[in-house]
Amino acid sequence: MDKKLAIITGADTGMGLEETRAMAQAGYHVIMACYCPINAEPVCQQFIHETGNTDIEVIGIDLANLASVRTFADKVKSRFNHLDRLMNNAGTIETGLHITVDGLERTVSVNYVGPYLLTRLLLPLMSRGSRIVNMSSLVFPWGSLSFPDFFRRGRKGSFWRIPIYDNTKLAITLFTFDLAERLRPQGITVNAADPGIVSTNIIRMQMFFDPITDLCFRPFIRTPRQGADTAIHLLLDEDKATQTGTFNRSNHIYPVRTKFTQHAKMQQLWQETEAIVKPFLG
Repeated sequence: MDKKLAIITGADTGMGLEETRAMAQAGYHVIMACYCPINAEPVCQQFIHETGNTDIEVIGIDLANLASVRTFADKVKSRFNHLDRLMNNAGTIETGLHITVDGLERTVSVNYVGPYLLTRLLLPLMSRGSRIVNMSSLVFPWGSLSFPDFFRRGRKGSFWRIPIYDNTKLAITLFTFDLAERLRPQGITVNAADPGIVSTNIIRMQMFFDPITDLCFRPFIRTPRQGADTAIHLLLDEDKATQTGTFNRSNHIYPVRTKFTQHAKMQQLWQETEAIVKPFLG
């Protein structure tokens, strides 16, 4: 019988490392979906040595390039006929306005549109019992969606990295709630995990006020292992097998207000995103 298959984006750094380690230790065939395969390969070999699981591999993906996402999915589908776990872990906070080849603001592409497309492309491999976990954030309630500004510039108005990040986390959370309901009849679960404030490379202290912010938040910052813990439980725990459409914090379902679970722009977000990724769904 084939091993269960898990795919983890951003698997070679931060929380992705811990999620990869946990899935490998649980006996999964793990695909580390990474932006820089050359850097990820030594990490992969380290995990093979550490866990004794030889079914760990690296496949390159650039979530800021939708053609790359399609190429990654095609490689997976050419080799595997099932997918048991998908961990949309990778994320970024851009420090300036960067537009991708697809005309998207880069934070929006990496944190939302890329994972959306990846999930849609891999759904044919999933069946009852498969689980999708999206990395969200406690900041998602502060996000807002204005179309088409959200996709093109991250927000309405001038570039500001923090609100744009919040907007992407709102989008991935709404996607979680929406997709969970769409897949409920198929028995495929979709949940969001909040890691808290985690010490990873995504935190860059480059603005004049950042040292003060760092000092204030440092006592509350979690290690990557602590940050990944909720996602790992959603991926592996038996008591999470049928849990779907939830936002989770510190290994517990966190109550979310109806204004988000039935967000006024949820359907528009789906439709607008579908229009963007349609050329790559083919």
